[in-house]
Amino acid sequence: MLAECPEMPLKGEPVTQRHEAKGLTRRAALLLPFGTAGCATEAFSFRDGVGGRNGGPDLAHYASVAGGFPRANRDNWWQTQFSVDSFSRLDEIFPSARCAAPDRSAPLTRSRSEPNITYNAPVSLGSGIYGLDGYLARNPTTGLLVIRDGEILVERYQYARHERHRLTSFSMAKTIIALLVGIALHEGHVSDIDGNAESFVPELAGTAYGATPLRHLLTMSSGVAFREDYDGRDDSSRLSQLTIGQQSPGGAAVPPNFNRRIAAPGSRWSYASAETFVLAVILRRATGQTVADYFSEKVWRPIGAEADASWLVDRSGQEVGYMGFNAVLRDYGRLAMLLANKGQANGRQVAPAAWIADMTRAHFTSAQTGRFFGYGLQTWAFPHGDGDFALLGVRGQAIFGDPARKLILVHTAVRPSARDPGGADLNAFWRSLKAQV
Repeated sequence: MLAECPEMPLKGEPVTQRHEAKGLTRRAALLLPFGTAGCATEAFSFRDGVGGRNGGPDLAHYASVAGGFPRANRDNWWQTQFSVDSFSRLDEIFPSARCAAPDRSAPLTRSRSEPNITYNAPVSLGSGIYGLDGYLARNPTTGLLVIRDGEILVERYQYARHERHRLTSFSMAKTIIALLVGIALHEGHVSDIDGNAESFVPELAGTAYGATPLRHLLTMSSGVAFREDYDGRDDSSRLSQLTIGQQSPGGAAVPPNFNRRIAAPGSRWSYASAETFVLAVILRRATGQTVADYFSEKVWRPIGAEADASWLVDRSGQEVGYMGFNAVLRDYGRLAMLLANKGQANGRQVAPAAWIADMTRAHFTSAQTGRFFGYGLQTWAFPHGDGDFALLGVRGQAIFGDPARKLILVHTAVRPSARDPGGADLNAFWRSLKAQV
């Protein structure tokens, strides 16, 4: 059985560090054997300002009784017990395409100490005042990163994850696809986002998605019926089977499986991962490159990523787009900084500023989405309207950005269900972070 967890104080002395080229070694000192370690109250060990521990909250849900985290495969990867392993190596479990990083990464500075952050937890989750350690003790976070204007303020890992794990995005990937559409539009590969999908992919002629303008694919307002409830029987499950499950030829053969129009394009908002997949297919046709290669050339190398990333692909080699992007935590931070800095990175304009502004503003309000967030171009917008944006993925993946403060929060997790209420805790933490940093 897993050992009981003794109460242990937080220790460690973060120091300044600049991250240079790829090839950082794994922090073996943080990956202690299970025993009295491996609990939510286990102290974090720090090295070069990076905090890590074997444990985390509700460890018995994730760890083997023999110790360690069970190895996932294609049949069990979604199950809670296997999610620590699968969510940090999904590109090994499923076919994937690699996105090459540059030979030298863009440096990030590191604060000499973490800020003292406290937040009021939502009443729905038990209320109370907690600090950073309290947040991590309450939430199954695998990675938490806070960056302000290029300086790392916080970098923590739980459940024996570390800075070399490529953590999966789930639907945070959707924003990347929209970013690439904007770059392709600027370069002339995409002539007009008011053109229909079938004008870029002729095989979609005569289908509901083929007759949908790119603009309404970008805003999740195609009007094509698609149920995304994560119950194992919905359209999103079918889409996953057809794409990463390799159950169809892939590419342009996938969208006709969802072919019932229930509303005029642009008339109403409805979240549908199939819209993003169609955009990914269009990107490949329009640019003449794989999404992975185009992304590496236009974004990943220019932002100075420190490690290769990857995309899950279907049987045709098409990147699925709606999920399946995998990257190390700090590179998610660099990507978020690109958005917060209006498309600029390392002294150059990587993406059009006007497109970033259009992506991150609410085209549909929270009242229209029926959720806390409004929706832009494959990107969520905070309801207070001050420019904050969010990339959200199921089961706790999130990136929050505040362009005015140049503040970024990256959060990866193994929440046990798609409808886990813990997102409210992260929102509360973000509000306090903005006020206190």
